[in-house]
Amino acid sequence: MKLKQGQQGLTFFGLLIVGILLAFAGVIFAQFVPTYIEFMAVEKAVQKASEGTTVAEVRSIFDKAATIDDITTITGKDLEVSKQGDRVVVSFDYQREIPLMGPAYLVMKYTGSSK
Repeated sequence: MKLKQGQQGLTFFGLLIVGILLAFAGVIFAQFVPTYIEFMAVEKAVQKASEGTTVAEVRSIFDKAATIDDITTITGKDLEVSKQGDRVVVSFDYQREIPLMGPAYLVMKYTGSSK
């Protein structure tokens, strides 16, 4: 009677734990993806805004692009506009919080600038 020795595999309890962990990771991933997509839209809008020549124009261009791309996290007022040589450089820095459970949050910090 050595049947038990040759058997290998995952118990139902182990399968349940793996399933719960995968579901938890899937929920976090589903909340993370929209913030990353918005970050990519912010980078694209910052690249467009860097074509402006004045601070007001840069912020206006960004706000128009933000309206089109549905960017709600950051506005033109939050941009840092500077000049390097003859180029306008626009940079941004913001963070998004994803609530996990109770007082626990996943904090995503996004930074970038025009090239």
